[in-house]
Amino acid sequence: MSRPGASLPPTGDHTVTPAELRPTGAGQRRVEIKNLFDTFSPLPVPLLDVGQLPISAAWRKGLGAVFPNVEVRYLHAVVVLAEELNFTHAAQRLRISQPALSKQITEIEEQLRFHLFTRDKKRVVELTDAGRIFVEEARSALSHMERAVHLARATHDGGDNVLLIGHSLFADQAWVSALLAIRLPLYPKLRIRLISQFSIELVRSVMAGELNLALVTAPPENAQIASVPFARTPLYAALPRTHAAAQKEHIMLQDLANDEWILMARRVHPVVHGAIMDAARRAGIAPTYAHDIITAQQAVHLVSEQVGVAILTKPTALGFHTEGVVVKPLSDTSLHFETCVIMRADDDSRLANEFVRSFLRKYAPQRLPSKQMELWLSA
Repeated sequence: MSRPGASLPPTGDHTVTPAELRPTGAGQRRVEIKNLFDTFSPLPVPLLDVGQLPISAAWRKGLGAVFPNVEVRYLHAVVVLAEELNFTHAAQRLRISQPALSKQITEIEEQLRFHLFTRDKKRVVELTDAGRIFVEEARSALSHMERAVHLARATHDGGDNVLLIGHSLFADQAWVSALLAIRLPLYPKLRIRLISQFSIELVRSVMAGELNLALVTAPPENAQIASVPFARTPLYAALPRTHAAAQKEHIMLQDLANDEWILMARRVHPVVHGAIMDAARRAGIAPTYAHDIITAQQAVHLVSEQVGVAILTKPTALGFHTEGVVVKPLSDTSLHFETCVIMRADDDSRLANEFVRSFLRKYAPQRLPSKQMELWLSA
């Protein structure tokens, strides 16, 4: 393999003059491509207006001598290694051995006649300047190829893609609206079917494959479920405006110790229900039950009737406004819960994964590193 920056023998009879490389039109792009070739050799460049064309389009315009045809699996290997910058992790994502990945990278660099990556004695992997440009265009080429396959298959099948998405009865309607607003270019006929269930039922339905994904607050830990949190909120207390704690900014459970409690039934959300009772025990409170309820409307109505105080999740607590009832957050941090997108851990559906990625880009872009969820987030 040639060294980075080594001179390569010229091919063809034409030598590019500085005037021919002067930026015009999509000037910046032409400068980048010029710099790429200048970096590695005086290799003659065909006089073609490549503009914003991806590598695949450049091949079609006759740049085969400069960008030789490369197998798709090699492009994919380069892109994954560029994302991981670690041969072991990249090989695991590609589901091949590390020697096989090293061989693929070596072969594509030999075909291109320049290095895409550098490795020092400590085995630190970095992209070269040419590698960064190549990866950007390779990713674009792979995306175009994938889109072509998906659109052709959708046309051939003549059917729509349908995603079954579950959410609880108490989900924030802004989350539901965000789900309905997602558009995926690879799936122009995508249809969403929403299904409301209790949280424990949502988990069971996802595990059984009856739902593609679901929005669940405080999902239980389960090896069959993969989850990514996108929102974290406290529980809220709904209490009569005449209550002694009604004027406080934050409510403690001790403020409710002498009241009758209105709680979501255990079957509605066993994790949240159990957390409330555990927090009460730690605070030395033995709450008196007034009612187990299923809907937030029931809870708020009973509070307005002076039956007791209710403890609810944020979307349900803030979604209803009733005369004589105030809603305040609980200060106990053990009663702060994360709402997550959940899927089956072994679900390799490209459609479901792309949909989840789009949702998380809106609500939790900080949750997108590939190491967190290897299956979902390794594009």
